[in-house]
Amino acid sequence: MRMPRPARADKDRSPDGRMSLGEHVYELRYRVIVSIGAVIVTTIVAYVFHGHILHFLEQPYCKLPAKDRALQGRCVLITHGILEPFTVTLKVSLYAGVLAASPVWLYQLWRFVTPGLYAHEKRYATVFVAASVLLFALGAAFAYYTLEKGLNFLLGFASGGIASLPTVTAYLGFVVAMVLVFAVSFELPLLVIMLNLVGVVSAARLRHSWRGVIMGIAVFAAVATPSQDPFTMSALALPMCVLYGIAVIIATVHDKRVAAREPLYDLADDELSNIDDDEPAVT
Repeated sequence: MRMPRPARADKDRSPDGRMSLGEHVYELRYRVIVSIGAVIVTTIVAYVFHGHILHFLEQPYCKLPAKDRALQGRCVLITHGILEPFTVTLKVSLYAGVLAASPVWLYQLWRFVTPGLYAHEKRYATVFVAASVLLFALGAAFAYYTLEKGLNFLLGFASGGIASLPTVTAYLGFVVAMVLVFAVSFELPLLVIMLNLVGVVSAARLRHSWRGVIMGIAVFAAVATPSQDPFTMSALALPMCVLYGIAVIIATVHDKRVAAREPLYDLADDELSNIDDDEPAVT
């Protein structure tokens, strides 16, 4: 028995966004296929320009002092196998393709989630997708511009006859780890705002917990950064704290607007309402 096709258009869905299990499966498959297709296309394009991309990624290493690089200070990344240049080319193309296709797969992710949201929550989908792409790219840019400091810190320990000659695979892995940590971490404000919009956490709670959040960000930056040098940890922690502050401001504005429409919205669980203050007492 063939399962029903999903209602892909908004007009074909039920008003409350409900879908059967079969429709959810087909919907998920459709979103995944579109996302993979976009990644394949951008990966092919990145493969055409893989030489330029790899040269761009090598620049933080090439800018290091000559004493921190072997082979008379030349900017050279070595390989240990015959197939390694080929696999590195594929990895660079794939990583660049995933990054370039992020607007598509982030949009597909939100389109899969939004049918379960209320109508007033769905309108935020486009804004969240645009903000996700922007923050992801901003985090990746921060990671790239801190690579030189992190490499300088790590390779600076090579002394006493020790010379560093990293392989292209090890270097690429370090760069990808840095980019992923920064790019994902910069999505923090979206997570905070999302939790506030759906009523999981209030702006008052976010303001009250700022000390613990800053401490958690500092610990996360110390553990998550691959280089673990003070400059890189600060470059990750400080923007995250700023982004958290912006998220708290947005959450505060949202809660005030909701409270203006719903007077009982911002009352604590043990706080009495004044809903009956104007009614005469019954004798």
